[in-house]
Amino acid sequence: MTEHDQAGRAATPPDPHISWATWTTQSIISGPGGVTTVEVGPISGDLTLHTTWVDGEARLTVQYSGALDWYTVAGSPVAAADETTARAIHQAMVNGVKQGGGASAPVS
Repeated sequence: MTEHDQAGRAATPPDPHISWATWTTQSIISGPGGVTTVEVGPISGDLTLHTTWVDGEARLTVQYSGALDWYTVAGSPVAAADETTARAIHQAMVNGVKQGGGASAPVS
């Protein structure tokens, strides 16, 4: 059975190539060694993590909480076929930041 919209047209599933979502977790106190970034190497302290899911990948960035500059997490972007996977990648990176040790993007 095919689903239909209110005008009676066949409903089309969302295109994963144009779907997107974002998550931001603020004030994560990093473990010793912090997070490794592409631009400046390791950063640590009170950090904010932002993940954008678009075009089938999770793009992870990090900043010192309250700062203006964002840095790409080493290993980002990570393949993420759907929003649920991207959200799990974000949470795994939050845990990585807390653990420290020069954390980089988790492998999906």
